[in-house]
Order: sequence, then structure tokens, then C-alpha cells
Amino acid sequence: MRQSQLFTKILREIPKDEKSINAQLLIRAGFIHKEMAGVYTFLPLGNLVLKRIDNIIRDEMNKIGGQEILMPVLQPKSLWEKTGRWDEGVGKVMYKTRDDSGQEFGLGPTHEEILTNIISKYVKSYSDIPLYIYQIQTKFRKEPRARSGLLRGREFGMKDLYSFHVSEKDFQNYYELVKKSYLKIFSRCGLKTIVTEASGSGFTKEYTHEFQVLAEEGEDNIVYCQTNHFSQNKEISKLKKGSQCPICKITLKEGKSIEVGNIFPLGTKYSQDMNAYFVDKDGKKKLIIMGCYGIGTTRVMASIVEIHNDKKGIIWPKEVAPFEFHFIPIGLPEQKIMGLSEKVYEDLQKEKLSVLYDDRKDKTVGEKFVDADLVGIPYRLVISEKTLKKNEIEIKKRDENKMKLVKINNLMSILKNLD
Repeated sequence: MRQSQLFTKILREIPKDEKSINAQLLIRAGFIHKEMAGVYTFLPLGNLVLKRIDNIIRDEMNKIGGQEILMPVLQPKSLWEKTGRWDEGVGKVMYKTRDDSGQEFGLGPTHEEILTNIISKYVKSYSDIPLYIYQIQTKFRKEPRARSGLLRGREFGMKDLYSFHVSEKDFQNYYELVKKSYLKIFSRCGLKTIVTEASGSGFTKEYTHEFQVLAEEGEDNIVYCQTNHFSQNKEISKLKKGSQCPICKITLKEGKSIEVGNIFPLGTKYSQDMNAYFVDKDGKKKLIIMGCYGIGTTRVMASIVEIHNDKKGIIWPKEVAPFEFHFIPIGLPEQKIMGLSEKVYEDLQKEKLSVLYDDRKDKTVGEKFVDADLVGIPYRLVISEKTLKKNEIEIKKRDENKMKLVKINNLMSILKNLD
């Protein structure tokens, strides 16, 4: 992409109504635009990041047998009445409306009712399950404290996976598989997560598991073992900072954290309410056992920014960055440099290397470098009159001060082998 063609502009001032790091940096760098409290538009750069996160999730979900679907945002009241949640639990934070005939609907805050109803129509025998169905979609919830940028929104991206099983043992095996898959997803996104026991949050009476990222601006508090043997959300934990880990006996710590994902054992609550049965090998009719597994996609994006930043701006991990390279030509003689720059840009595209080309002619060298640091693309490529004399290009990693010069003729092979 040519930077001159981006309709968004870099903002010099910090947004006055945003206190969170993720909102400040993402708005200033042109990744998102605030529409109202808890609602944002994802601009070209932000949409690229969000799609990369989605694709990492999609890749790992498919590896564990997930089948992707897309369910409706608009959900009928009748399904939610079957589970008793229209006016209770998560139903209390559902945005509700009605059509001209008076029929009531809700904007989906979650999709247990919709999918379990679908499954009840297709699953009849033990041979039809297990099934692992997921979607990546927008959710809506009445958030009374819509703040912290993308961390706490009224409209937000979510990956929700639902699993359907013949037995508790089969469910438990898959539950552990999802845990491992989630750790891979978050690692690929540049996040170190701690698997943390938590309450059911209105979805189940059982303990659930959250995936927490330690962060100074986190809204959760966890009591955890540094060797990952133990972690609980402070709201349910009977242990405190300074206590011994019940497994390895080292001293427990307490820290603020951000929840980026969670997994729930749902049992037969929704299958019973939605009449979702299967016939087992002995011809007996049994309720399907279910699990639910969520990742907040927009929340992951915010968390990455909260963790990966410095005083200059964002530092995107390579796998989620909008582009891998930020190519910046500077200095005089402009015509010669721009001519070579165009050729380098074309070569980068031919090699299918992801690059943002700063071809803007109305910005100074200093402005271009400041903007590049704010946007946070992993590698900066600079060509100037000085480097041109040596037939070289400067390569600098966003989070390092050192730079190196490479011959233009060797550039493509070097870029393909960068870590």
C-alpha cells in the first residue's frame, strides 16, 4: 500500500477523551475511529491487523477440527425464553428491539441458543458427534462502563467455538485440546497468557478458565504462580499474594491482568432447554454434552498494543502487524531516489512481501520517522542519497536502535529470511 493513498492521517495530539494506551495509540496512528463510547470503526490499518488475528485463530481452530459458520446477529426472543435467559443473566445486557408486528428480537451477545437449536435439528445419533462449530463475528452487549478503548466495548469482535459430545470424558479431552490451542493462538499474537480459574459468569455454575495477560492497565486481578502451576481470578480465590502455591509451594504473586479468552464447560444445560438429544449405541436417548470457548478478537488487538509499545508508539509483533515492512525514501536528489524507490517497491510486491510505502512528498524526514514509530510496523527500510551512493538500503527493527546496511541486489533474499 502507498501511504499517500491512505485516507487516514496521523494525529499529533492524544485524544482527550481516551485514557487507555490502546485507544490513544490506535486512534493517533489511524487504526481505529471512535464513533461513540464503546463503538469504533476499524480503518484500513486496523482492519488489516484484525484480519491477521482472525486468520491466526481460524488456522488453529481448523487444526482441532473446527467447522466455521456465520450465525445471525438478530436473534428471536422465543429461543432465549426456552433457556430462561431473555430477562436473566447475559440477557440483561442484550440490546433488544421489535419489528412493526411487535415481534421481539435481540442483538446477539452470545450464541448458545441459536447454535444448540440448529444442532437439535441435525444431530440424531451418537455417530453424528462430536462436533466443533465456531464463528468469528460481532457481538453486542450493554456495557455500562464502556471505556478502556477496545478492551471494554458495546460492539466487539468475538470468536466463539461450541463443542458437542456423547460423554463427559470426550468433552474433557477436547477441553484440554482447546486449552493448548488457545496458548498457541495467543503466543502467535505476541501475548504470554496465564490459564486462570474463574467463575461461570452466568454461563455455567462450574469453574471456568480464563486466559489472562499481565498488564498494568488490566481490569482483572489474578493470584498466580510464576511457574504456571496455579492461577485464580481474585474474585474467587481463597489464596492471597504471599501464600504458597498449592502445587509447587513457591510464593504466589498478585497482578493486574487482561482477559483475552475463556473456556466454559456447559454440560447439558442448553441441550436440555433446546431439546438437543442423541441416540447412543444401546438405543437410549441422551442429552448432548456441550462446551463453549471464546476469544475476544478486538480485545486481543487492544491487549497487544497495551503490552507492545514504547514512548514512540506501537510495536506490532510480526504475525499480526498490518505490514511487515515500512519503506521510506528520503533526501535528495529526489528524482533519482524516487525512481529507484519505485523499482524496489515493485520488487517487494513481486516477491509478495507485505510493505507500506511512504511515498508522501509533503512530509519531512523527521515527520516520516515519527509516524513510522507510531504506526509500529516491525521493520523500517530507508533509502537515501547517502545509502544510494553505496547501492545500499538501511534496515532497522522497530524495537531496536541499531541498523544495518544491505546491498540492494541482496535485499529480497535478506528480507525473506528475517526473524
